[in-house]
Amino acid sequence: MIRLVRTGSFPHLTEKCTNGFSDRVQIKEFFAKEVKQYKGTEFTVDLTALVEEKGLSYVSDAVEGMILGTFEAEHFPPRKSKKWEIEITGLPVEAEEIVRETEALVEGVTWTRNMTNRPGNLLHPADFLREVQNLFSGLSAGVKVEALDVQKLKELGMNALLGVGMSSYYAPYLCVIRYRGNPGDDRITGLVGKGVTVDTGGYCLKSRESMVGIKGDMAGGAAVAGAIYALAKNRKQTNVVGLIPMVENRISSGSMLPGDVITSYSGKTIEIIDTDAEGRLILADAVSYAVRNEHVSRVLDIATLTGAVCTSLGFGAAGMLSDNGEFCREFERAYEKSGERYVRFPIYEEYERMIQSEIADVKNVGGKFAGSITAGLFIREFAEQTPWIHLDIAGSAWVDPPVFEYQSKGASGAGVTSMYYLCAQDDRAAARP
Repeated sequence: MIRLVRTGSFPHLTEKCTNGFSDRVQIKEFFAKEVKQYKGTEFTVDLTALVEEKGLSYVSDAVEGMILGTFEAEHFPPRKSKKWEIEITGLPVEAEEIVRETEALVEGVTWTRNMTNRPGNLLHPADFLREVQNLFSGLSAGVKVEALDVQKLKELGMNALLGVGMSSYYAPYLCVIRYRGNPGDDRITGLVGKGVTVDTGGYCLKSRESMVGIKGDMAGGAAVAGAIYALAKNRKQTNVVGLIPMVENRISSGSMLPGDVITSYSGKTIEIIDTDAEGRLILADAVSYAVRNEHVSRVLDIATLTGAVCTSLGFGAAGMLSDNGEFCREFERAYEKSGERYVRFPIYEEYERMIQSEIADVKNVGGKFAGSITAGLFIREFAEQTPWIHLDIAGSAWVDPPVFEYQSKGASGAGVTSMYYLCAQDDRAAARP
């Protein structure tokens, strides 16, 4: 818990000066490291120097670093967690809103981490859906959560989502989260997150080494829920629809096979080349639903999609594709504020040709090279000219060992803060005269 006080009653955590820090990441790392090194659970931090040197906008980074520095991953059975008391001095009255906003945002990050860390046998699609419903149950700020079950998915013809999800004993769902923070505005941002709670690879079975991380393949879906939670709790004047296709990718008598052709919700046919390229299939139907049924003005999809992005960027940055300059610039401002790192990949005609199929409209794998790009371009096929951004967080969503001090081993909560600040920009626009 954070308290804003004039005179701190706890031991001072640090008297060090933050001058010379060049970016938000360094400030977050500084405060997270100080917290991790501290032996107690009660401390006071004076942010006078930070405000004088960097301004109020960097208070959020200090608060985020401190809270994430106290993060403890879930344990099974549950362990008694520490109760942290943090006092902050040296802040003007107008900074109180920044602190409270950041607290809610970090709640979204830590919830996302816990979901992504959770073992697959404790987070089947129905469990994941229930956790999302519980997350929003205590909020009064106009959030509605709808679950489309198997029967509804069949009626809609979501065969790409069902093609993956029906491989498992545990039924798939499409979770739809609607937040209307600005009913007078017809603009809606669609956030679509991959929610594969277990990914064996299907008949294109993963290697033994790759099996260890199959429980975290729903990090993108969890991040979508975490970001919308923070927007709703902070009552941001923006409209967002989150869509999370929740499935398991297993092997069964009804599983897809390489060479199959399925018809997606959009009506486009898909040739299945690799059953382990399942995330883009469920995202295809969810993106189509966002455009056709939710009438989103723009759509961003986020997923732990390809190992190729790890080869390209390692674990400190995520890959990004976009076909709309204005939307891309808005997102760039958002991730500069969040401190996350994204690298925009190019879109060339030769990459687009790589996903063309000889027997269907499109195939789900483009070949040996440019895997992150062709995977993203596959999803773009279903955005139907709507301004679009794709985020591949396969490297940044899971860190072992951590890359930054404010991370812990395992899930990082990647994408939550950047999506939050992207949508929160609408709030500032709404406040202008």
